[in-house]
Amino acid sequence: MKTPALRLGHPVASRRGKHGLRVAMVVPPYFDVPPRAYGGVEAVVADLTDALVDRGHEVTLIGAGRAGTRARFLPVWDRTVPERLGEPFPEVMHAVATRRAVQRLVDDEGVDVVHDHTLAGPLNGALYAAMGVPTVVTVHGPVDDGMLRYYAALGPDVGLVAISNRQRELARGLNWLGTVHNGLRVDDWPFRREKGGYALFLGRFHPDKAPHLALAAAQAAGVPLILAGKCVEPIEKEYFETEVRPRLGPADVVFGVADAAEKRHLLAGARCLLFPVRWEEPFGMVLIESMACGTPVVALRAGAVPEVVVDGVTGIVRDQPEELVDALHDVRAMSPRACRDHVTRNFSAQSLAAGYENVYRRVLADRHRRTGRTPINSSPMDFSHGRDQRGLQRS
Repeated sequence: MKTPALRLGHPVASRRGKHGLRVAMVVPPYFDVPPRAYGGVEAVVADLTDALVDRGHEVTLIGAGRAGTRARFLPVWDRTVPERLGEPFPEVMHAVATRRAVQRLVDDEGVDVVHDHTLAGPLNGALYAAMGVPTVVTVHGPVDDGMLRYYAALGPDVGLVAISNRQRELARGLNWLGTVHNGLRVDDWPFRREKGGYALFLGRFHPDKAPHLALAAAQAAGVPLILAGKCVEPIEKEYFETEVRPRLGPADVVFGVADAAEKRHLLAGARCLLFPVRWEEPFGMVLIESMACGTPVVALRAGAVPEVVVDGVTGIVRDQPEELVDALHDVRAMSPRACRDHVTRNFSAQSLAAGYENVYRRVLADRHRRTGRTPINSSPMDFSHGRDQRGLQRS
């Protein structure tokens, strides 16, 4: 594998509107943006990037793979490296390559804010601050003891954004700017009123996702189950062989990894998404993907599930695995239109972009107060009701 190669390419015409910002959007090097199959972070960033461009901002996406959004794309690797997910080298090397790309952008064109979605990238925050550019970091994963220490050590060099209030609640004391829930382009997800008879598990084959509980509930309810998801890492393979395969019954189907089109087809046709999560998942993109298709969710109460799913309206949220059995029947009373409308109102790409636009302007205004530098196109923010008009939930 070659080390990353910085390829800035040719300058492109500015797409900024009158009040637009110049945003350097940094994504991990493992999957395309948007992803062809697995890649929750990449899916969110793709929708966010396009929505920001639609709002008149000039976005430069720094990552790997192919261009897939309306932003300018700066690949700093020869290709995506999904096989190296979890290794330290790609994280560190990507941070180095990204730093060079951002420095060049600052020198050649100017950058108003860096928005980083990677693990090691925030280490560049102090350097960007010295260049007069604030860094916003979306925390996509759980903040356990090690990550809590990491983000705390970054201090004021970066501003952190949570993807759920629950995630932020479990990591108090960090430099949180607020919460911006993930979103998607609702029109990209097929709406279907008439549902099939099967329940769907869609996620990694991992103990935290607990597909074995999905199997137990579906079999007890007499409901066919389709299991679709990633099973590549050693822990996933071991878990599948010991906890999933022995439990498979004649009505259960292991679909494998579903690509973008297959995932939409499976979600739109299911009676429900079965989500027996057993950890403090910070958000759960598949929840809003399912509801966007008009498909309600049957889930265990953990992580951000109660923030995302409206119990009794867009799904059923229960505390114990055995309660999922009755829920698999009761969920058929849920309205597909109510599920779709809930996502449209609360988790759209437009609200996602509005929330981050607010974050950007806030950090620029904070920089102005500290340094005396005039913020770029700053606008007043109203936090009188806990959420301003552009979607940011303030800490």
